[in-house]
Amino acid sequence: MAVSSPTREQLSQLLPLDNAELDQILSYTRTLPKDQATRHLTDLLGDSPEAAKFIQAFGEDSDVKVATPATTTNTIDIKSARHSAMDNKDPSTDDPPPSYAPPAGLPPALTPRPTSMVAAAKHRHTNKVIEAAHVRARDEQEMQQALQNLQYQYGIYNSDIEPEHGQVFRENMSPRCASANVRAARKWNRYGVQDMWSRAVMYPGEKAYNDNPNQTVFSSNPYRLRVVSPFGYGVSTWGGVSRPVPCYHAQAIHQSIQLNNSLNQEAQAKINDREPKLDIWDKKALDTAMANLTVNGKKVNGEKAPMSRPDEKRRDSTPAVNAALEKPKASRLSSFRKSIGIKSSDERAVAKVEKAADKGNMLRDEILAEENGRWPDEQWRYIVAVYQDKVGMTGKIAQLRAHQPTQYLHLLRAGYFEPIPVAWATQASNPLKFSIEASSGWRGITPAWRGYEDTAEERLYWVLNHREGSVGMRMKPDFISEMNMARARMATAVDPPPLYFSADDTCHLQHTSEGYSKQVMPPPFHAYDRPETPTDDTMILLDVSGSMDFDPVRPIYEQFLITRWTPSTQPKNKDVAKAIIRRFTDAMANHDHQFTGYDLTTFSDKATFIGSVNHRNLNDMWHNVRLGGGTRVMTGWQKVKERHFQKHSESATYHPVYGWQAGPETPMLRLLLLLDGEATDMDEFELDLLGLSWAHVTIFLIGVDGCPHHHRHANELQRIGDVNHHVSFVDAQGNTPERFVTHELLKRHLGYDIPLREFTEMEELPAYSE
Repeated sequence: MAVSSPTREQLSQLLPLDNAELDQILSYTRTLPKDQATRHLTDLLGDSPEAAKFIQAFGEDSDVKVATPATTTNTIDIKSARHSAMDNKDPSTDDPPPSYAPPAGLPPALTPRPTSMVAAAKHRHTNKVIEAAHVRARDEQEMQQALQNLQYQYGIYNSDIEPEHGQVFRENMSPRCASANVRAARKWNRYGVQDMWSRAVMYPGEKAYNDNPNQTVFSSNPYRLRVVSPFGYGVSTWGGVSRPVPCYHAQAIHQSIQLNNSLNQEAQAKINDREPKLDIWDKKALDTAMANLTVNGKKVNGEKAPMSRPDEKRRDSTPAVNAALEKPKASRLSSFRKSIGIKSSDERAVAKVEKAADKGNMLRDEILAEENGRWPDEQWRYIVAVYQDKVGMTGKIAQLRAHQPTQYLHLLRAGYFEPIPVAWATQASNPLKFSIEASSGWRGITPAWRGYEDTAEERLYWVLNHREGSVGMRMKPDFISEMNMARARMATAVDPPPLYFSADDTCHLQHTSEGYSKQVMPPPFHAYDRPETPTDDTMILLDVSGSMDFDPVRPIYEQFLITRWTPSTQPKNKDVAKAIIRRFTDAMANHDHQFTGYDLTTFSDKATFIGSVNHRNLNDMWHNVRLGGGTRVMTGWQKVKERHFQKHSESATYHPVYGWQAGPETPMLRLLLLLDGEATDMDEFELDLLGLSWAHVTIFLIGVDGCPHHHRHANELQRIGDVNHHVSFVDAQGNTPERFVTHELLKRHLGYDIPLREFTEMEELPAYSE
């Protein structure tokens, strides 16, 4: 249905979106029943007079139609998703050839009916979370970058500390004031975006808040009076810039952690209590219970209730309805109360159950509409079902849908139950890159969102805590725990085994040190993933962000506050990475005799395919490596996946939203990933790997000697490796024993415990032929 220009123009005054996005919002809203369309627009636009006028005019539009959601199964079951496509297939239809072929070797009975590529590409689903995310993503990355620039200008090295409110306005003569004031103005203008996002993700009964300094008396921000400022109380800035105080910063961290935990528990308990007491999926039982409701001995539908003994149980009512029907004896004043309009206990019980039934029906319809909108055909549902099975969430998702439908709907709208859309990998900002700031009111998706850094980390830990086989809650460590564990790990470093000494290691060639730095020894190797086979595809993904070319420095802490940086006498990270790639490719060539080399892809803010590297051409290929930019591993990961599936496209399928899907005959991708720190989208990368069984990733983490940041990231990688056996890692700090690192990397990359003698033979220069 075409969208009229006047309606679009009116909406554009309320939402700063382009015409295509406005058309998408209007088209989606027209598919909803009138009451749901009104509620949807209210959640999206707010309750201003202009918004109310638009919503009223939209509701009176004769084009608004009531959509009847199709009935679906209670869960997305893999077997039913596979077979239903064949059961529903009409042999008389004359569909065009499938645009993406089914996996080779898959029996026809297990192959879902493919969807036309054109139809799938044109399909656009939206909801209030998606629409709010579109608006928020417009300047999310710019605001985060502006904060980092401001922190750098003011000498603030902790990412959790923002320059004090009002400080920038007191420095009228400072050249830093202009950029700070610009960011403050943009932050002020974003309060409307924040309110829109909050309305989209809040659960029933919750209230939105922000950190607007002008809202003091009536602010509902729980952090404002319960968490101290890192700058302290009444600190004078006369003649200088205020600086964070270590003791106040530590106190603020402790208070924030305690408040986060308290508010998370309270929020989770509240939404659990607000879940429907009636089974919204058992309509027959609900109708039976409603039919048995009585008022003064008469059924609600006008029939006389059958006589029953006082102690006789209503066997056909649900426990919730039985509880609602418990009532005291009628008092002598019941007639008087009725005459003046006061409802009797029977009438109140009936009204309560009817209200619960109406809410349950509405919630069920919203879930069905969202499911049908997100997954419009059997191909879509098949991919989603396989993803849920690979991640290990099928049972938990079914339980949520049956018993906690309110929470299920919220997570469903945010895309928690499906693969990450392939387009998100190259976007500067997407719904998995949104920052979560509890003290400022920037909310996450789950009820217990406080304490996470961004929405990707929140979703990652939600998945880890709800997979089949999870034992207990896998809680994200708070900042203090992370620092304590990092320092404890750093204290376990020992001298590397002397038999791995090599005079041509980078640190010796550059004379940065007389010996190696102490290293944290990796745990003994255990082969969890299957060993390498001749058909496996080895590739290399290299971080080329700006820090790879920096002179190594380590932070100096006072309690938890970084006060300065000090140089570290060790080679640059780019030199260590090149040396490890050379040793790794030489050993691999001796192992699998693939002397043509291995695909090398680099990434920073964008990804670049360098080519196939081997011992002879590595130096020439290295001239094409460009250093600089941020660390967005998903851009490189997407490029690597494209290269892998271009080689093996005959055994895989492609979906326009979820990207490549491996088939049973698709060779395994074995990736060596070299990093020198935590990527900004590392949680998104780890989340994507949880749903894949065709890739094994071995990570080499390069770090500065004695740096807690390095060991924090190493601990995080260890936690991921413990739950995902397709991921393993080796780390090194300072002056690196390269032979030792290469041996450990090869064990994990090839999937078996390589004896030292075999490793020594693999180190010999390959016999390249002209």
